[in-house]
Amino acid sequence: MARRGSLFSSVAVSHTPPSDQQYEQRLTHESPFMPPDIRYVIVLMLENRSFDCMLGQLYTDREDFDGLKGTETNTWHDGKTNPTYPVRTDPTDGSADMFTPNPDPGEQFTDIAMQIHGKSGFEKPMSGFIDNYMSHAKPGTPRVPDAVMHYFTQAHVPAISELARAFAVSDRWFASAPCQTWPNRLFVHTGSAGGDVNNTGWHVPYMMQTTFERVAAGGKTWGIYFHDVPQTLTLGRLWPHREHFHPFQHFLADAKAGSLPSYSFIEPRYFADPLGKAMPNDQHPPHNVGYGDALIADVYNALRSGPGWKHTLFVITYDEHGGCYDHVAPGPAVSPGGEFPDGFRFDYYGVRVPAVIVSPFVKAKSVIRPTGTVPFDHTTIFRTLQDLFGLDPEPLTPRTASAPSLVEHFAATPDNLGPSSIDAKRPLPSPQELDDASKLPPNGLQEALAQGASRLPSSGTDPVLHVKRLGSIAPPLPVHTTTGEVGADARAHVKAFRGE
Repeated sequence: MARRGSLFSSVAVSHTPPSDQQYEQRLTHESPFMPPDIRYVIVLMLENRSFDCMLGQLYTDREDFDGLKGTETNTWHDGKTNPTYPVRTDPTDGSADMFTPNPDPGEQFTDIAMQIHGKSGFEKPMSGFIDNYMSHAKPGTPRVPDAVMHYFTQAHVPAISELARAFAVSDRWFASAPCQTWPNRLFVHTGSAGGDVNNTGWHVPYMMQTTFERVAAGGKTWGIYFHDVPQTLTLGRLWPHREHFHPFQHFLADAKAGSLPSYSFIEPRYFADPLGKAMPNDQHPPHNVGYGDALIADVYNALRSGPGWKHTLFVITYDEHGGCYDHVAPGPAVSPGGEFPDGFRFDYYGVRVPAVIVSPFVKAKSVIRPTGTVPFDHTTIFRTLQDLFGLDPEPLTPRTASAPSLVEHFAATPDNLGPSSIDAKRPLPSPQELDDASKLPPNGLQEALAQGASRLPSSGTDPVLHVKRLGSIAPPLPVHTTTGEVGADARAHVKAFRGE
């Protein structure tokens, strides 16, 4: 297969990889900063939104914030009038805009290449979002060209906006790779995508070493809190540790009781659940972003009211941009190494994504950027855990060795307690909305999650033997026609894995 990395030859570089000296310093884990007394790190990773889409209008009067000016545009090369569209929003909190963009934009590796480089591949960076969106148009299913140029305001998403102002936002946090959901989530947990540029259900299980294992080896505890189908279960090395996977309600109880593990990773709800009367809260287009904003509020309120608040770091970020416009071009990155079956060496970052850093140890209204030339990406989470918990300094991959840490941006004392609670606009799903959602075709992430879940061992199966068995005789992957079918099937496999 031709090397797909050539698609990125024309990228406008906004930063450079670390120098040899910087790289060696990180390899030896040298740091002049004393870590603050943070005992609990919580990461909530949502779905498929760019920085500009969610937080581009957070500050309009600050020179140190790289947000939207309102003059950013993309052209639709329709072969006729070639209209140009600026970024836009609904000045109210109109309910229709909460689902934008609808239909879902393209998010595969080739889609992202066009979005970054334009239709021809050699145009102005970040110029191909509308062209790519309209390239997926189908007869009978109209698309509004500038749907991908839409952004939300505080009126739409008050919870994340309030936290970004009350604590800190980073406008230099990029997806780890210009790829789909799974590769970027794998970077969070392993410092690598295992060579895959797209969601790939038949590659489950992934057997890379994980952040969770490093946390445990350092004498710390970890837990994964999920709503329906945790994507983290694609990691085969976690299969022997079923007791670390907990329904999200357990997180709320653990935070209240002060019994959270040292490192908590929270996964949103990816599927509509008519029986549970719950809609997806992952914010994946075209899901209503209000549900995800309410999730953010719930997590913060549980942490803020718990006894461990003064020792807490809560990071909110998104796996990738999901085809939503952002104006900042990504640049080159350190390759994680390994095999590259698709030809791409993962030596470029993906599109910029939202990142909000919440802790009593950060100053209100902070805009956080790395001090060096390397931006934050999802591997920053691992580097930060290393610094805070004194974990083994050996990197998971060369990418984690190059990643900047958040620790140097923390104050020495927990002086910013933040608001006692925050609120969100909480949508209430109607029976008709739930029924309609269950009849939609599954998106790529949902189908991949069901495929991955179909490979899980049941609670009575030895996970090590199961991994070996899958290596020789793998069952066929399931095929579904509706979100209701795919969600029910995936949830059933997760319940069997957990022995429910």
